[in-house]
Amino acid sequence: MNMNKIKDTVKHLSFMLSIPALNVFYLLLNNPDRGVHSLVTDIDRSLPFLSIFILPYSSWYIFIFATLVYLCFRDRKTYYNALASVNISLIICYLIYFFYQTTVPRPVLAGNDFFTQMVTWVYKNDQPFNCFPSIHCLLSYLMVVAINTSKIKNRKNIFIIGSIAVLIILSTLFVKQHVLLDALAAMLLGDIIYKVVYNFNQGKVLQWIKRPSLLWTTKRKYEI
Repeated sequence: MNMNKIKDTVKHLSFMLSIPALNVFYLLLNNPDRGVHSLVTDIDRSLPFLSIFILPYSSWYIFIFATLVYLCFRDRKTYYNALASVNISLIICYLIYFFYQTTVPRPVLAGNDFFTQMVTWVYKNDQPFNCFPSIHCLLSYLMVVAINTSKIKNRKNIFIIGSIAVLIILSTLFVKQHVLLDALAAMLLGDIIYKVVYNFNQGKVLQWIKRPSLLWTTKRKYEI
């Protein structure tokens, strides 16, 4: 890889800095100052707390970064579709957190094993707010959708990215960081956002916007 190509790749990768930049708003909103709501259901209460799931939960940061880097090197167009979807998703989530803050009750931790200590660290450094929708679930789902729309998709990368994403989504429930509605809303939102971004970049949204409405077409017809 020559120097010009390295510089070009670094330039494209640098746009990922938008993610930690937007994360500032997560920190500012992660509190109960605006009042909180609970979306806990009987299903959530029936789910056990499984500390071992802190491993996939904590791997989320590496997973998102690695997937975006992989796409940047192999499929630049899908990389930008995914990155744009991530940024739009984060902004929408922060707006929801501002107007409709939710919380998830956490269990009392017992034990001193490695997994419990990891959960303790996560609980200590992340307040139990900013839950609906789940950013962990949303961004993980976006990576799955992205690879499935990529020109480089194959059974191997679809399986790897899909499997890790499923484990991360499940982990949010089993370590009691989120509830079922947080996860479902995240995937629904992610699906909508990615489709809009994807179709926009394909020109489909612009074509739809520019297309004359039925009312306008009918009006012009009778005027003629």
